[in-house]
Amino acid sequence: MVSCRRAALAALGYAATLLPAVDAARILVSNSLDTCSTASGFTASLFNVKYDADTGFADISMTATSTISGKVIFYVTVAAYGYPIIDNRAVDPCTVEELKGMCPMQVGKPPQDFRLDIGKSAPIPGIAFSIPDLDATAKVRVMLGDDEVACLEANISNQKTVDTIGVKWATAVIAFLALISSAVLNSLGHANAASHVAANSLSLFGYFQSQAMIGLTAVKLPPIVRAWTQDFQWTMGIIRLGFMQDIFTWYQRSTGGTPSTILDSIRTYSVQVQKRGLDLAGRDMLPEKMAALARRGNIKTGSGTYLVYGIQRVAFRSKIESTNLFMTTITWFCVLVLFTSLVVAAYKGILELLAKKGTVKGDRFLEFRNGWITVLKGIVFRLTLLGFPLVTVFCLWEFTQADSAAEVVLAVFFLVATITTLAFGTWKVITIARRSVSHHSNPAYILFADPNVINKWGFLYIQFRASSHYFIAPLLAYTFIKALFVAVAQKSGITQAIAFILLEAFALIGASVIRPWMDKPTNTFNIMICVVNFINAICLLIYTNVFDAPALVVGIFGVILFVLNAAFSLVLLLMVIVSTAFAVFRKNPDSRYQYMGDDRASFMKSNTQLDKSNQLDDLAAVARGDNKSRMFDSEEFEPKPHSHVLGSLNNQSQRSFGRHSPSPSVSGRPSPSLDPNGPTRNARQQNSSSPWQRGAGYDN
Repeated sequence: MVSCRRAALAALGYAATLLPAVDAARILVSNSLDTCSTASGFTASLFNVKYDADTGFADISMTATSTISGKVIFYVTVAAYGYPIIDNRAVDPCTVEELKGMCPMQVGKPPQDFRLDIGKSAPIPGIAFSIPDLDATAKVRVMLGDDEVACLEANISNQKTVDTIGVKWATAVIAFLALISSAVLNSLGHANAASHVAANSLSLFGYFQSQAMIGLTAVKLPPIVRAWTQDFQWTMGIIRLGFMQDIFTWYQRSTGGTPSTILDSIRTYSVQVQKRGLDLAGRDMLPEKMAALARRGNIKTGSGTYLVYGIQRVAFRSKIESTNLFMTTITWFCVLVLFTSLVVAAYKGILELLAKKGTVKGDRFLEFRNGWITVLKGIVFRLTLLGFPLVTVFCLWEFTQADSAAEVVLAVFFLVATITTLAFGTWKVITIARRSVSHHSNPAYILFADPNVINKWGFLYIQFRASSHYFIAPLLAYTFIKALFVAVAQKSGITQAIAFILLEAFALIGASVIRPWMDKPTNTFNIMICVVNFINAICLLIYTNVFDAPALVVGIFGVILFVLNAAFSLVLLLMVIVSTAFAVFRKNPDSRYQYMGDDRASFMKSNTQLDKSNQLDDLAAVARGDNKSRMFDSEEFEPKPHSHVLGSLNNQSQRSFGRHSPSPSVSGRPSPSLDPNGPTRNARQQNSSSPWQRGAGYDN
């Protein structure tokens, strides 16, 4: 009775002594009291404490039960970031005025709400009130003679966090503005600049999703890491709107499911965040009546409180019931695709209206206006690529949750549709590239010559060198396997951490050895991301305590992960902002970027590379085969020559362009080398009369 209240209070009171004031609010709070021993004579299903250092009072609200009777001694330990501030200090309740109600301790239930005067003169270190996401705990061992009859532990927070709405909005706006800018640049004909901006923005978005996946693992993360990774959960579709949650709850009930009610229960039950050392596999030993709740909310029978971890931890922090999480993520993915499709259609309509009124020249945006359906398909495919991690994680996770039969069917549909779409696109790209090599000794020829091909399938390969077009396949496999471990290994954080280490190591080695991206700066950009992801995986393994490292080491590595990723994210954001700004506001954005070594620019319709004369426009159209809007990914990938244009070519050029000369040669010389840095290519660059001729295999 009085026992619980004083024990909890002692923990908080001494915990409060560890903490600094940077602003006016000097407050410490604890929202849960957990047992730290298998057999405890004290349990609390609800425990809320708020200590105000300016008034010296701690307001306590709890629902607890004590089965201890007799004279007890408290041993208090307070630690911050694993470093002991108070180490096993003995407190006799008989000698402390506020604790005399516990001398001796009695069986019963203590008062639910009361105030304790701790005092304003407690020696509190400065950083305690200022550092965000304070990693501090207070532990109280209750000794009855030589026997430990109870062990209580409380996490302490100063209500300051790096999980802020400003970070979420800033990262989201910058990422999507970069993607939109690349689309606009491409529609203006600046394909080179558009491909660079798109590649960097896609890599940035992927890095943000990697941060979010760390937060979704079942590993016990330090508070600052939990908060930091929460900033990027929007990339996984975890965005809360109240009316949407009401709809999802109704839908689940109407399809035979049972919604979880953790958020509705927080007034009567505490919610614990998974702590180190807990055996999650033991969940299956819970009573049958609690099995469903354990699967969704993980009731811990020892103290009667809810325990959340991994994906459910992220849902709880986002104020989303775990049974609504799957529908939330899938719905936002669908909203994004639908909204983008409507914007593209509206853009097309506005351009047509302006062209009809003469505000825009009739030949402006002509390629987009004529092939906007193909462009829209490519955009939807690109959004599918962006949404692949979230669809994979939450569809696979739904199979383990089975919130309702209808939701399982939706999970099957979205997972199969997404994987099939991306697998088919990957197969298509590889097939087109092989046919291009077979006919032209250059994979870039067909991949970049036809705007229909590049607009529809370019999202899969435009960020890579033409010779590394296949790299999208291992990249998709890497994403799928990573998502698989996040979704189905929620009972074992160690398994997830080891899988992350192996996957990030393979990703780093592959990126460093193959260097598949389009140019050196883009390769450097992505290799840096791989390095940081690998370091994050190492930190994740340390958080599992598999090495039995001191708690201080875990706390230090939590700060390291935050500082490293916060600084690196800032650098990436600045790089994307600067490159996007240069591309958007520069008169000729293509000139800022070096032309690709795979000759893609020779086949792409770029105002900076093609002569404005009608003759060269016609010749370029023949080389690309777009005079009939013919796609190269049909049965025959080879463009057919047109006599009215080819008549202006010399006989030697006509022979090299002919259908039966897949590997053109000039004056008995072999076709250009596939090596973009080889001497043949350098000679070709110097002697070719126009860029499109270099790509098609002409030498003068």
